[in-house]
Amino acid sequence: MNRRPLATLIVVLVLIALALWISLSNTITILNPFNSSQPLFTRNVETRLGLDLRGGLQALLEVPEGITVTSTDLETTKTILMSRVNALGVSEVTMQVAPPRRIVAEFPGVNNPEEVVASVKQIGMLEFVDFGDTTLPDGTVIKTDQGADGTATPATDTTTAAADRVYHTVMTGTALKTITVQPSNTGGGYEIAFTLKSDFSTVFSNFTRDNVNKYLAIVLDKKVISTPQINTQISDGSGVITGSYTLESANQFAVQLRYGSLPVPVQVAESRTVGPTLGAESVRKSVLAGAIGLGMVIIFMLLYYRVPGLVADLALITYALFTFALFKWVPITLTLPGIAGFILSIGMAVDANILIFERLKEELRAGKTLRQAIDLGWQRAWPSIRDSNSSTLITCAILYVFGSTFGASMVQGFSVTLALGVIVSLFTAIIVTRTYLHYVMDNIKSVEHPRWFGL
Repeated sequence: MNRRPLATLIVVLVLIALALWISLSNTITILNPFNSSQPLFTRNVETRLGLDLRGGLQALLEVPEGITVTSTDLETTKTILMSRVNALGVSEVTMQVAPPRRIVAEFPGVNNPEEVVASVKQIGMLEFVDFGDTTLPDGTVIKTDQGADGTATPATDTTTAAADRVYHTVMTGTALKTITVQPSNTGGGYEIAFTLKSDFSTVFSNFTRDNVNKYLAIVLDKKVISTPQINTQISDGSGVITGSYTLESANQFAVQLRYGSLPVPVQVAESRTVGPTLGAESVRKSVLAGAIGLGMVIIFMLLYYRVPGLVADLALITYALFTFALFKWVPITLTLPGIAGFILSIGMAVDANILIFERLKEELRAGKTLRQAIDLGWQRAWPSIRDSNSSTLITCAILYVFGSTFGASMVQGFSVTLALGVIVSLFTAIIVTRTYLHYVMDNIKSVEHPRWFGL
């Protein structure tokens, strides 16, 4: 065996070892040789399952009738909502815009549906409101001169009753630059620290200078959440929001502030909790179907192509290992359509091997040596392999675009897993199968054992 196939085989074996490591692990950690207590690299590679496989919450969000909404508004709303729910620790969320006024949302593995729904429904209109010498209890609903759409209305006279008075908004949440949660400086609990954008620092500085010992209320969606007193001028554009916050409530409030207001309000038109029982049964049947299909392909290749079929089976197992490791590394959220795409790509991988082996048999019948037959067979099969796989990748791209445009997330999952499977199958056909063939067959004389090659 010459040096080139041997070097390639070593590379393939290293990749197999890495793929096994990823496939059998939930976390990949590389230790720092100079500091064992501080890992050099850590990555979560747990298998991610979609809503149909592990359960969760499915919701249909809708902009109320009577509110004008554009496609841009829906896309912006979807982006903000994705940021909110992911900040709450809900991973693998998928949201698809369904024009003219709906968003379809899926939250796999949700443990607290009420918290997610509350975060989705919240408009998140934050205001810093001038209360003057007045204080109101937290939770009081007030009127301000800042409308929900950002327009200002005149404030009424200060002698008006508190329930009907319109308070002046000094600035809104758009002035905020950063939001962080930190332990309270006054003892137990937590507080929310914020910094302002440079354009608003002067406004805030001038207001606090002119209103020392007065109250500046923090109002969220017209509801008072805190009424701190201005003790001194705040000229550096930073401050804290204090209150009776636990770590959980402080983080939830920070999420609302950090990701700003929705361009349009949304309401949960319909929601349902999907249990994991159906998902577990679906996974079991999918794995069984995949195992049966893979087993039948392995037996067919072995019986029909003999020794080359054995090589193809080894390459096929290598392909499956590489693909699964890639799904975990990227990561890809597996759904039933996604698993179907993966199983279909197994057929694509076998198809490439069949083309190579049929060409191999033709060259052997023409009197070529085994080494020549391997190289010529692969070279002459390559154009067909390339063209067939390229057409499949083009189809996957079209499916992905249409799935994204029309909200068919299942189509997207199918196209992504199929495309990745096809790419890996090309690698196994070009590198792995050819290397295995050389390593196993270089010292075999086909003329002495024609039945070994199905001749």
